[in-house]
Amino acid sequence: MTASLLTRAVNFGQPADAAAFIALLDHYASDPMGGGSGLSAFATANLVPRLAARSDFFAFIVWAGDQPVGLINLIEGFSTFAARPLLNVHDVVVHADWRGRGVVDALFAAAEALAVQRDCCKLTLEVLEGNPRAAAAYARCGFKPYELDPEFGRAVFMEKKLP
Repeated sequence: MTASLLTRAVNFGQPADAAAFIALLDHYASDPMGGGSGLSAFATANLVPRLAARSDFFAFIVWAGDQPVGLINLIEGFSTFAARPLLNVHDVVVHADWRGRGVVDALFAAAEALAVQRDCCKLTLEVLEGNPRAAAAYARCGFKPYELDPEFGRAVFMEKKLP
């Protein structure tokens, strides 16, 4: 029998939430889709206090009893075209032992409810081309590639690393 799932907002003031947050994010960072090397010592030490100080960061953990099994991190941005906020899904983590068991659906239901509550015009995310399982899960949750006009093609996510 599968344990029932409970989704709740992360409260960094609760040591269990902070520890679960770091453990799940490290689990993701250790996976090849998360870079394969785990969180750095700097990130482990600084992530919780730095995120706790931000007013534009939100996270939810899915719990199966007292076991954290999923995490979604969201950062609020703003759409100049819609003149409304948006929520960017920055990380989606489902513990490897819990994939295919409804955790993604619970995470995205919480994210969408928060976005509606905050009057957001959309949720955004990026996914690696080599991660078809995640892409299929996101499509099942209603996401699709971004394009303003099919004539000009899809948007491409780019980055420039800084020192």
